[in-house]
Amino acid sequence: MSVEETAGPPGPKALRLLYFVGAGFICTAAINKWRELERKAVLKKEQQLPPTPNSPDNTVQNAID
Repeated sequence: MSVEETAGPPGPKALRLLYFVGAGFICTAAINKWRELERKAVLKKEQQLPPTPNSPDNTVQNAID
């Protein structure tokens, strides 16, 4: 018996490679989606926080008033 006979025909190998590539694509898309959701949550939280009294915007506004 040769090594190729015990490994099986090339069809299942190609199919396994295709599954592996597809799983990698799905995982990458899921990771990117998770990062986007986390980034949006941080931005939303920053917008809800009141501005701090020592922020540069308030300092300029107080100097003008």
